[in-house]
Amino acid sequence: MTIVENHTLITGGVDTHLEFHVAAAVDANGGVLGVETFSTRGAGYAQLVAWLQRFGPIDRVGVEGTGSYGTGLTRHLRSEGIAVVEVDRPNRQARRRHGKSDTVDAIAAARAALSRTATGQAKHRDGNVEAIRVLMVARRSAVDERIKVLNQIRHLVLCAPEPIRARFHGLTPTSLLNQTSTLRPRDHGDVVDYTTLITLRELGRRAKNLHDENLRLNKLLRPLIRRTSPGLLDVYGVGYDTAAKLLVAAGDNPERLHSEAAWANMCGVAPIEASSGKTKRHRLNRGGNRQANSAIYHIMLTRLSYDPRTRDYFARRSAEGKTNGEICRILRRYIAREVYKQLPHPD
Repeated sequence: MTIVENHTLITGGVDTHLEFHVAAAVDANGGVLGVETFSTRGAGYAQLVAWLQRFGPIDRVGVEGTGSYGTGLTRHLRSEGIAVVEVDRPNRQARRRHGKSDTVDAIAAARAALSRTATGQAKHRDGNVEAIRVLMVARRSAVDERIKVLNQIRHLVLCAPEPIRARFHGLTPTSLLNQTSTLRPRDHGDVVDYTTLITLRELGRRAKNLHDENLRLNKLLRPLIRRTSPGLLDVYGVGYDTAAKLLVAAGDNPERLHSEAAWANMCGVAPIEASSGKTKRHRLNRGGNRQANSAIYHIMLTRLSYDPRTRDYFARRSAEGKTNGEICRILRRYIAREVYKQLPHPD
């Protein structure tokens, strides 16, 4: 595309992909100045910035997928002192009206950043929270895989020949793994018994290794969580797992969270009005960050089980005629407010 010289502030937009990014530049009126494709390897990011600067000083750049394909570009833009705006992918209605192509998406990203339709700040991925996020990827997979292996062991025991079934039936998960991981099967001629014991031993060892991996990751995670937000673990019902999810949702740059209400909305616990006619009511928000939403939900369950204040509040509001869903919505909103106060904020 022909380059149009311009000396006023320009806005960039980038449609991100694995191997290449498509960048667009627009002027102050949204007019397209140019569209170009750049590699995601080598000097591709620097070339993209230099290309944008040919049109004039860069005001901001709207980037799709700042947490996935656009992560590297976002880091580079920030290192150059360029403001990055997180742009959502165009909705279906817009795509039906304007079509779908990399060029169209890049121009749409630039215009969304220019018009302030997209205002979300991209997460900074260069601090303690990013370290927590990376460790949580490994920890989550280790926990999920251990549960899967334990279920496989239980199913094998359930379907095993009677002597094996009687030997391991009714054991706690810890005892089951301790015994299966130390098995020393001998071949006495029954191929089913022998192979079943071999399989139980291998699965037991795998589960033990995953448990040890989880412990090692926890030793790394816990100091990071305490250093990042010392007061968060003091909130009733918040453990290391839920604290990590909440911190990852907030990100390394707390200025993204303009207010406690913005935090609640991002967590999907801000009430949404669902009134009609004479009926005035609110419903749960089904949007937002699902990991943060899950963390707040588990905090609520812990409080309903063990916190006398929360149980008394639930009983009082229930006596007033509130439904269980309405009470849970209110509780989750209160928890979000309490958590927000413990998150790191700009000085």
